[in-house]
Amino acid sequence: MSYPYDHRPIGIFDSGVGGLTVLQELLSGFPRETFIYLGDTARVPYGTKSPATVQRYTIQVAEFLLRQNVKGLVAACNTASALGLPALRAHCSIPVLGVIEPGCQAAVGLLRGEKNRVGVIGTHATIASDAYARSLALLVPECQVRSLSCPLFVPVVEEGWTSYPSSQLLIRESLQPFIDDPVDVLILGCTHYPILKPKIAQVLGSGTTMVDSAQEVALALNRMMGAGFILPASQRESIRFFVTDAAARFREVAARFLPQLEIKTVDVVDL
Repeated sequence: MSYPYDHRPIGIFDSGVGGLTVLQELLSGFPRETFIYLGDTARVPYGTKSPATVQRYTIQVAEFLLRQNVKGLVAACNTASALGLPALRAHCSIPVLGVIEPGCQAAVGLLRGEKNRVGVIGTHATIASDAYARSLALLVPECQVRSLSCPLFVPVVEEGWTSYPSSQLLIRESLQPFIDDPVDVLILGCTHYPILKPKIAQVLGSGTTMVDSAQEVALALNRMMGAGFILPASQRESIRFFVTDAAARFREVAARFLPQLEIKTVDVVDL
């Protein structure tokens, strides 16, 4: 059976630059698709906000992307996925994908042995929501989940401080509970955190396997959209980037960590 091509873009959003780690994987998984990325940089971080505020921000971001006529929406923000996904799906008539369920599925696939020890690090709001623990319990009821809030990791990435010696000290101090009592698998429960992955690996050592949901999101998006989600036959158009503030800084930080994206133009919008 053949299906008509759907040339509409896919929308993806985050509170800042973190969602670019997801975008990078989607570009590899869907080489002929067009994407629109929105970073809500005027209100970053989401992780310190109340659930009601995160839900409001998420709907406002979605409204903007829906006006761009996107055919699917990826909430490339763990806090938005943890607190705003049900409201977002109820609000949108297009497929909506978060990052928590794909990340949990990837983590479960890596578990070996009897203890099934999984650690989760994320923003305060994501950890307080208990979304990862609930999702993991549905997949592996006997899974031992320990969650840890690491709220300072996002500003380290957003401000471009990852090369500072103090950032390594901060990471070590924040992850001390997992140094003292290691886990088998660590879920990086914030899309900013993969940028810190080498430093986290130095702190935790080779005994802990890290999972970020970016790769699994690409697979989940393909499954979710189904057979009607056919790649356009034409060459991909240029990716469009939007932010709600500080376009130059967004471009600078993104170029430092993900230079292969070659972000040239970033437009500032009001939500």
